[in-house]
Amino acid sequence: MVLRPGDRLVSSACETQVVVIRAPAGEVDLRCGGAPMAPMGAEVSPTELDGSRAEGSLLGKRYVSTDGLLEVLCTRGGRGSLWAADAQLVMKESKKLPSSD
Repeated sequence: MVLRPGDRLVSSACETQVVVIRAPAGEVDLRCGGAPMAPMGAEVSPTELDGSRAEGSLLGKRYVSTDGLLEVLCTRGGRGSLWAADAQLVMKESKKLPSSD
């Protein structure tokens, strides 16, 4: 699927929903819990959650690909973990603020 910033996606394997923040050019195989994600509002048939890809996704956290080209914001957490092709997306660390001394 070709992703654009602002796209809202849902998982067919769990409750997870995301918004695309940054996307690479071309096709992206974005999955949650082992199942492909679909555009919000599309007809989605429930699928089985893959136990090996069920580390969970947390509400309000940003997830990025290892190359930094794909970034999504989790708007509803769920039991499935986010993957792009065969690489798991990692939670983006927040930037440290300078001390106020």
